[in-house]
Amino acid sequence: MNKTDRLLAIVLELQRRGRQRAEDLAETFETSKRTIYRDILALCEAGVPIISVPGQGYSLMKGYFLPPLSFTAEEATMLLLGSHFMAKNFDAQYRAAAESAARKIEGVLPETLRADVQYLQSNIRFIGPINAPDTREHETLQQLRRALLDRNTIRFRYHTRHRSDEQDAFRTREADPYGLAYILSAWYLVAYCHTRQDIRNFRLDRIEELELLPRTFTRPANVQFNQSERDQERNITVRVLFDKEIARWVREGRSFYVTSEEETADGLLVTLRIRHEREILQWLLSWGSRVRIVEPASLRERMAAETRAMLRNYQPADSPITH
Repeated sequence: MNKTDRLLAIVLELQRRGRQRAEDLAETFETSKRTIYRDILALCEAGVPIISVPGQGYSLMKGYFLPPLSFTAEEATMLLLGSHFMAKNFDAQYRAAAESAARKIEGVLPETLRADVQYLQSNIRFIGPINAPDTREHETLQQLRRALLDRNTIRFRYHTRHRSDEQDAFRTREADPYGLAYILSAWYLVAYCHTRQDIRNFRLDRIEELELLPRTFTRPANVQFNQSERDQERNITVRVLFDKEIARWVREGRSFYVTSEEETADGLLVTLRIRHEREILQWLLSWGSRVRIVEPASLRERMAAETRAMLRNYQPADSPITH
């Protein structure tokens, strides 16, 4: 944080929290007490009415405040929850920025509105799919942010999960990064893959040996990041029927690819749109015998082959398998 930002942040912190000791401010802004003393002096010279009480700390003169931004309680709550989410899920650099932004937002809220917002914020939690990235993923995020801003083509080794790609389990790719997406507890890179000559999604935890190349790219004007999923040609329609008894749990654990759900006499009919059948095979297998594939027939055959392969793992060596 540079000096100008810190001076503003100190005023907002005093406005938000009242009297603060130099030690408290130094800890909040990760600097020394000596620096805080100099900052307070600079603010006083600039006309900010700061009162110093020996042994108790600094406070703003009663009645002094920065003009508040015009936020409703709902707007401020969403901004603060969003900054909380980013602080938990992005790297250290952006975590510090998110925490600083939250302090600034709270600092400019009128006192009555601040109390309402703090109450809502303290009673809303993100639980479940939010997972803090590990150190390596933090570093990958930082590199990709830089590549996005500078429009650098990147090179990396990518691990493919699907068995049909085993011989290509690790393959070097070059790509032009278009965006980052956090989907169902995992970060994804949306990029134009030079190998596939198309836009692809890459899970960050499968990316290794990432490097930014010196050459840059120009993103096509007709490519919009918020349209990337529609541009992925999810042209395979899948319909599956779940037993009535588990319909509730299917809705709670719904796949990212679900487009519609319909209650029928036989159970819950779910429609999905996918690019490749292998994308949802693991999800369907997780429901065991409580799901039946209505269409396409090729996916039914793939599911049957996979279950036969699973059965072989549990059959005695001399026991025949019924096809």
